[in-house]
Amino acid sequence: MLITVSGPAGSGKSTFAAALANALEVDHVSGGDIFREMADERDMSLVAFNELAEEDDQVDRDLDRRLREIAAENEDLVLESRLAGWMAGDHADLRVWLDAPLDVRAERIADREDKSVETAREETTARAESEARRYAEYYDIDIEDRSIYDLVLNTSRWTPAAELEIVLAAVESYDPAEDEGKPPVTGVDYDF
Repeated sequence: MLITVSGPAGSGKSTFAAALANALEVDHVSGGDIFREMADERDMSLVAFNELAEEDDQVDRDLDRRLREIAAENEDLVLESRLAGWMAGDHADLRVWLDAPLDVRAERIADREDKSVETAREETTARAESEARRYAEYYDIDIEDRSIYDLVLNTSRWTPAAELEIVLAAVESYDPAEDEGKPPVTGVDYDF
């Protein structure tokens, strides 16, 4: 199965996607890892490459094109990024959205990045607003639209082990012969 894992910063998607791929014994491809590879290809630091991405929409478009190509070329994979569900489109067999309340995500980010919760909250909010504008402008995607996802999970309610158990139960019980139709991904402009 090609499974996508998406969600906002601090939702736990990277940790979860790695654990899911490990449990399923498939590869895990992270949009963050691809972004770092792209920075290395240009011999740029992550900070400098992030700054370039804010000014040059081609950076986002190149990343998203790579995600789309990976989804088209692989069948057994966990693909993780904020837009993985949208970029994989109909190639995805199961699309998962992880989320948590902003305060919880800000605390997680503050712990992870050794900064104040208030700073993490402000940066996370600004980043989400910027990304939402870019996704709408580039691809006509409303990142708040959860209709394409098969599972939406609030990661503040369960432990990481319980989250994995929930999604594994869905994966293991999935029977393509009984599938009456996955949510379609429509209206997205993939011309990039």
